[in-house]
Amino acid sequence: MFLLGYDVGSSSVKASLVNAETGKCVATAFYPKTEAPIISKQPGWAEQDPAMWLGNLKLATADVLSQASAVNPKDIKAIGISYQMHGLVCVDKDLNVLRPAIIWCDSRAVPYGQKAWEQLGKDYCLPHLLNSPGNFTAAKLAWVKENEPEVYKRIWKVMLPGDYIAMRLTGVTCTTVSGLSEGIFWDFAANRPSEELLDYFGFDDTILAPVKPTFGVQGTLTEAAAASLGLAAGTPVTYRAGDQPNNALSLNVFNPGEIASTAGTSGVVYGVIGQVQYDPLSRVNTFAHVNHTAADPRLGVLLCINGTGILNSWMRRNVVPGLSYPQMNELAAKVPIGSEGVSILPFGNGAERMLENRETGCSVHGLNFNRHSQAHLVRAAQEGIVFSFQYGIEIMEQMGLKVDKIHAGLANMFQSQVFREALSGVSGATIELYNTDGSVGAAKGAGIGAGIYRNAQEAFSTLERLEVVLPQHEEAYRAAYAAWKEHLSF
Repeated sequence: MFLLGYDVGSSSVKASLVNAETGKCVATAFYPKTEAPIISKQPGWAEQDPAMWLGNLKLATADVLSQASAVNPKDIKAIGISYQMHGLVCVDKDLNVLRPAIIWCDSRAVPYGQKAWEQLGKDYCLPHLLNSPGNFTAAKLAWVKENEPEVYKRIWKVMLPGDYIAMRLTGVTCTTVSGLSEGIFWDFAANRPSEELLDYFGFDDTILAPVKPTFGVQGTLTEAAAASLGLAAGTPVTYRAGDQPNNALSLNVFNPGEIASTAGTSGVVYGVIGQVQYDPLSRVNTFAHVNHTAADPRLGVLLCINGTGILNSWMRRNVVPGLSYPQMNELAAKVPIGSEGVSILPFGNGAERMLENRETGCSVHGLNFNRHSQAHLVRAAQEGIVFSFQYGIEIMEQMGLKVDKIHAGLANMFQSQVFREALSGVSGATIELYNTDGSVGAAKGAGIGAGIYRNAQEAFSTLERLEVVLPQHEEAYRAAYAAWKEHLSF
């Protein structure tokens, strides 16, 4: 008995086949092998053709089935989907895509979200939407309505990327509460789509897809989709979630006080709280977690920092060309905590929501040409990324989220001993590192949704913990953090 998980990102589509009994991944593949293209016709625009997602999903599926050639497609009992959050896909009544998808990193809708924030007022937006409308899916749709009225008139449904993929697999048009909340369409106070937001933007409520549970049968593979993918018709799609809630699920993060983190190009800390809560300054975002219900709230507080791993990669290209990332990590470890007075603010990848949407840029402080070397800069960069995490964690703690333990995959920045020890030391949290990823998590989510697993505890009982990092040198890291924070003025 097997489970198939998809992770539909903006860089690639990954598929993983998981043995439901052992919990082990038996085959995995991703396409394209180079980063998927993003269409940017104007500065700040970012679009992708949903047909590209489907093409890469087909290639990844074929690769996985080839690797696991002994597996009969009929033994794949459920499919789960993780997807890039906050995107906008518009389809007509025949389910044809009307324009390229406006994806998560597109910033054209910022003025529309800001105007909605000002006119609806924070006294409505925060208690009901838990966020400002920002640059999320609803604001992107408002841009289409004003700038492409002929396209807007033809829209039958708007979808998130995962909704679209599921629709193409099953023929069923639906979404989830978690999905609507990430689009800033969900009213948490009223437990329904926000009539006030829809009225403000002039959207008919029929433009939203019907809501189905995150876990449960959301449709079954059509004959055409099954033939295209080499799978069995009737296989149910039983789970879908945005990439950050799904990453938390992949790391067995479901309950209040549990934290998941990633540190790739951008960095994320995602914590679960058990009450409807929000940041008054909207520096972090709050969405419905995968197991949220009105009766038993589970909200994911999302801290996203744009300038994280991208700073480390910039250092590799421009400061230590020729070194690998492991070599950089070894170099950083030769320098004491605090980088002997060098501090780097990592915010050079655009406006940071954590800094109230200010674009402060990256900056280096305390550099002495006679004392400091490449190694100091490499370590200061990694510490600066860690300290930006800690700054955001303090915002989350103000919302009542106590950070004692952080779950993460052993990937990207977490492969650096300096990075993970600094994060544990400055936060005081234990870090647990696991062998998992989003597509494996989506497969296990599908197992929960199909009833193959009785609960999340059973689904993740085989999750492999690779390492535990306990807080060390807390006083030294706190002192270095305090020095770093002195340079943060805006």
